[in-house]
Amino acid sequence: MRPMIVTAIGAVVTTGLIITAYSFWTDKLPVTTTASDPVQGAVLYAANCASCHGTNLQGQPGWRERRPDNTLPAPPHDDSGHTWHHPDSVLFAYTKFGGQAYLDENGITAITSAMPAFEGILSDDEIRDVLAYIRSRWSERARKKQAELTATND
Repeated sequence: MRPMIVTAIGAVVTTGLIITAYSFWTDKLPVTTTASDPVQGAVLYAANCASCHGTNLQGQPGWRERRPDNTLPAPPHDDSGHTWHHPDSVLFAYTKFGGQAYLDENGITAITSAMPAFEGILSDDEIRDVLAYIRSRWSERARKKQAELTATND
């Protein structure tokens, strides 16, 4: 019984720390001022993302299995992956600043990210276009769940 209480308290504290770090991180993000273009996003995705995440958003094989360097292969961006489990601000920050910068900023040390930063490569609007393209490929169920996450977390 006692180990369950300790585990529950640890989970609550960890969740609180992640939420606090997340709120500090999202304060640094620019506000969206223009509509995103998924058609342009498809072109940008093909040129900048498909080499790792796949031409059909399928990700790399074994994307859930850690490599010796503690990184994970690029995950799929279709419904089979976890991209739609994150609000827009997280997806934007992870893309713009790179995965490791996002993890470091949020105190996440359990994994190492190989996701490069696209700041200086893609503009903020181009990142939003890529994300609009990715969202356009999700099922209605995934889009709805991700929109709810964005509405409550951004």
